[in-house]
Amino acid sequence: MKIKRIFLQAVWVVGLTVLLLGVPRLAAMFANLFDYSTVDPDGAFAWASVRHIAQAVIFLILMLIITRASAIRFGFGWGDSKVGWFYVRLFALIFIGYMVVAMLIVLAAGTFQTFPYPLTTRNIIGQLGFQLLLSGPSEELIFRAFAITMLALMVKGILVAGDTRFSRPVITIFAGVLTVANFIAAIIFGLAHVRFTFAPFSASYNMGQVIYATVLGLFYGVCYERSKSMVYPMMMHSISNVVAVGVTIVASLLIR
Repeated sequence: MKIKRIFLQAVWVVGLTVLLLGVPRLAAMFANLFDYSTVDPDGAFAWASVRHIAQAVIFLILMLIITRASAIRFGFGWGDSKVGWFYVRLFALIFIGYMVVAMLIVLAAGTFQTFPYPLTTRNIIGQLGFQLLLSGPSEELIFRAFAITMLALMVKGILVAGDTRFSRPVITIFAGVLTVANFIAAIIFGLAHVRFTFAPFSASYNMGQVIYATVLGLFYGVCYERSKSMVYPMMMHSISNVVAVGVTIVASLLIR
């Protein structure tokens, strides 16, 4: 029975991984159908915006179907606002400090890289708007609200024991610092930053970016599990993206 359960868990994880990585790829193919030369001639934000809207709509429909057909809930609503806002504030403070220090190190080392497009007013507003309103909300809907909730149905347990004050479950969220479902979801989120081709098969990636996304995914996941809401991880994700892009824009304008 134990072997059978492990097999079913493995199949569940693989199936969810294919879904979580496959839908954004389909959304990218959908985004490729449109011409953005009028609204975004430099390719700074429009294609990515359409892709993130498309993938979010697909998963939102799937989540609503699952919710109507079962007792599963995905963290729509404000959840535990006290816990959620605590994580948002703490994360914002730590991340802003990290980005300032990291940018100073990059500038001092002479390894700073600016954007692959001109920093016009349209491109700056479009890119910041995308990072604030679409990137975080879309990806947290998928890789936290959907992924962790569905993984937790089959894969249970914690990896690191810890403070259990905020352990009230969404579905099957175990007390502790890091759940198995969150860990797997974060790894899948990291893999989402790897570019795959299948004819022929190849994979291109920046290992630093993959690790960066995975680690941030763990923080977002802890907030999701403990606040019982996708809203706060969305805020955290948007903050990290806007701060990272904003600091890079400022540095680019200052040194050009």
